[in-house]
This record gives sequence, structure tokens and C-alpha cells, in this order.
Amino acid sequence: MLPGDSPRTAQSTAHIQALAAVQVPLPPIIVHRASMRVIDGVHRLVAAQLRGDETIEVTFFDGDERDAFVLAVRLNSAHGLPLTLADRKAAAQRVIGYHPDWSDRSIAAVVGISDKTVAALRRRSDAAPPFERLGRDGHYHPRDRVDGRLRASELLAQNPHASISEVARAAGISATTAKDVRGRMRRGENPVPNRHHARVAAVRRAARAERPTVDRSAVVQRLRSDPSLRYSETGRTLLRRLNGPGADPAEWELLARNIPGHCIQAIAELARMCAEDWQRFAAVVDSRSATIR
Repeated sequence: MLPGDSPRTAQSTAHIQALAAVQVPLPPIIVHRASMRVIDGVHRLVAAQLRGDETIEVTFFDGDERDAFVLAVRLNSAHGLPLTLADRKAAAQRVIGYHPDWSDRSIAAVVGISDKTVAALRRRSDAAPPFERLGRDGHYHPRDRVDGRLRASELLAQNPHASISEVARAAGISATTAKDVRGRMRRGENPVPNRHHARVAAVRRAARAERPTVDRSAVVQRLRSDPSLRYSETGRTLLRRLNGPGADPAEWELLARNIPGHCIQAIAELARMCAEDWQRFAAVVDSRSATIR
């Protein structure tokens, strides 16, 4: 095993000696399987070496190195020897760079500092702020209420009888804001208050710049950055299955032309079976979505 990319700048000799004196089994250390680097538990590892232990209990983590660093920060912030404030701020700066779409509160929860401190660190970074941020609830929310109000007004124009909670959830705004948008529309007023009109043009320009069709790879990449998926085994399994071949017609045509003749019928049948499996999965997901609403 190798030292990991730890958010901790220095080891504590006193903490290592205290762990070496512990007679009861300690929690397993966390190791990045791909690199065999220690994510969490360097002090426990050194303490075991100090005792002369030949083995140590390990839990392996499967993921990329950025995920490993975020997990190291999360674990070191939650238990054991606390990270210094300087270490936490430095870790937050790196997480902002790795995941600029994460909200200030999401990063703060991982690092163990206030969301205001994360916001201040974000302002100092050179990265452009994302149009949306991923919140702790696992959903993307607009950076300001202008975009949410515009989305809500579009939803209400399409379905005037939609419930306030449904509109608020779909637009990423609070129920109070959604109710205000409905009231303004019924009175024939602009859904966005006057003080925010300067932002409306910018939001609409950004919306026009977006691709008119769904970019499958972009959606998958967006889901891959969702901590509620990437930090669970079932979530990672789902992401691996979603990250299959794209929908480029030329690519499919090339694949089809190069199938050996004796395999054509078998592959066609397997493709139909895969399509049916995904249709059933979509139906299950849709039914769950209906119960959440």
C-alpha cells in the first residue's frame, strides 16, 4: 500500500502512539483499489506497523482518484483526528475545482466548514460559476431565482392547473416562489420582479445557447458527478450500465455492417431483449417518480 492523496498536511506522532496502544480492533482503513493508496487510516496503518502487525483490515474503494480524494475529505472530517481549518479550506478549494456544479452547502457538508466559507473560496477561484448547482438533496437547482421563476412560468403556461409543489419541484424553487409566480401570471404581471429584470436577458441568452436536443454523454457525465449515485455501489452499477454505446446513427450502422453473418440473428435478438429490459426499467423508474410526486 502507498500513501494516499490526503487532505491532511501532517501526521500526528502523538495520535499514532495513542492508536498503537489501543488493544481493541480498530476500524478498517479505506484503500483505493486501483492505486492501492490509503484514502483513510494512515495513522492506523503507521500504528499497526509500529506494533509490528503483519496485516491490517482493509475496505476497498472503487472509483477515480478525484472520488477518492473527496471520500478522504469526507471521512477525515467526520471522525478521528480533526483536520485543521487550513486543511479544510485547501480541501474545499480542490473539491470546488473537481466539482464546480456542487452547491456551497454540499461542499461544506463534505469538508466540514460553513457554506459561507465555501462561497468565499469559490469567489476567489478562477472557475466560472455554473449555471446550476447540485444540492445536498441530489437535485440540480438554478443559481438564482430568475431562472427558476422563468421555468415555473413556462410550466404553468403549459399546465395552469399544476400543483404548486409540483411546479416548485420541477423548477427548482421554493413553493412560496412558485405561488408568487402563479399569482403574478394570473394578474397579468411579469413572473420576475422588476429588480431582477436585468438577469432575465442573461438567462434567456443562456437558454438559447443550450443544445436543442438531449446530449446523452452530457447527461451521463452529469449523473456521474452526483454524489448520491457515485458514492453507493448500486449507483455506480447503474452509471456503468448507462454509460453504454451512444445513439450516433453512423456508429450503429458501422457496427451492424461489421457483424459476422452467422451472428446477425443472435445479436438482433439480444438487442431486442436489451431494449425490452430498459423499457421495463424505465417503467419501474416512472412508477417510482409518480409515488414521489
